[in-house]
Amino acid sequence: MALPPPDPQFVLRGTGAEVQTLHFYCGGQEPDYPILLSGSSNGLIHVWNLKTRRVDTILDGHGGKSVYWVEAIYGRDRLLSQGRNQKICLWDLAEGRNTVTDSVFTENVGFCKCSLLKVAQGHWLMAMPGKDLDEVQVLELPSKTSVCTLKPEADAKPGMPMCLKLWQPDFGSCPFLLAGYEDGSVILWNLSGGKILSRLACHQEPVMSLDFDSEKTKGVSGSSEEVLTVWSLDEQQNLKVQKTQKLVNAGIADVAIRQDKKILATAGWDHRIRIFGWKKLKPLAILDYHTATVHCCSFNYRT
Repeated sequence: MALPPPDPQFVLRGTGAEVQTLHFYCGGQEPDYPILLSGSSNGLIHVWNLKTRRVDTILDGHGGKSVYWVEAIYGRDRLLSQGRNQKICLWDLAEGRNTVTDSVFTENVGFCKCSLLKVAQGHWLMAMPGKDLDEVQVLELPSKTSVCTLKPEADAKPGMPMCLKLWQPDFGSCPFLLAGYEDGSVILWNLSGGKILSRLACHQEPVMSLDFDSEKTKGVSGSSEEVLTVWSLDEQQNLKVQKTQKLVNAGIADVAIRQDKKILATAGWDHRIRIFGWKKLKPLAILDYHTATVHCCSFNYRT
């Protein structure tokens, strides 16, 4: 008989609204307790202390508009947040401060999350939705210099980018971008030339989320359908469908591959988190605690 799914270790309450995004980082003062960042539909960012299981700081910089992406940068004292007010904010949290020190206006009204990639010490690339509906813009941080604008050919018509993933085969090598689009396709972009290397029709509906394992050169994507799609990248940089996994209920809001590349989690519209083995996509558990859509999932993994 299968074991029942585990209960939550603890439940964090007090956001006052639906949680749209989560991000762990281990740069806090307590090495054994990571910091958890959450962004909510009421425009607030909560900085959670997982030792006390309480909120350390509440950040309000998006005018009450939903915050749907947060990520730590420059260690424990800086973070980036993206909201539906079309702003990406850089926060200074050092010495008790909670101020926005810089921002970028996205000129895009969608809900495509940014993607961040560290390319050198003190330097990052940030992919974000561009001015035109089908564009992706890549900036260098902290200078905010434009690296490239990725725009499909006029006859391609993939629609809006829905999700983004910057990656590179090795640290210091040429970076790439994987983007999921409104027409259900995933596109691999070469940032150095701003060209499409491969395009794969993965879903019948818009790609809501994707993640990529650069070690195994395979990724996973979900949509509003009841199908999870695993795809791979061959040596000629062609994307190919490797496997599809039928789900009981439709709607995948988020997917996340654990840092050790052994476990995959999905966040579902059916209120459930599903856990799979990443190697063969073997279903391992269904976490059934929430009573509404699970919008996001994130791993805190330490070796």
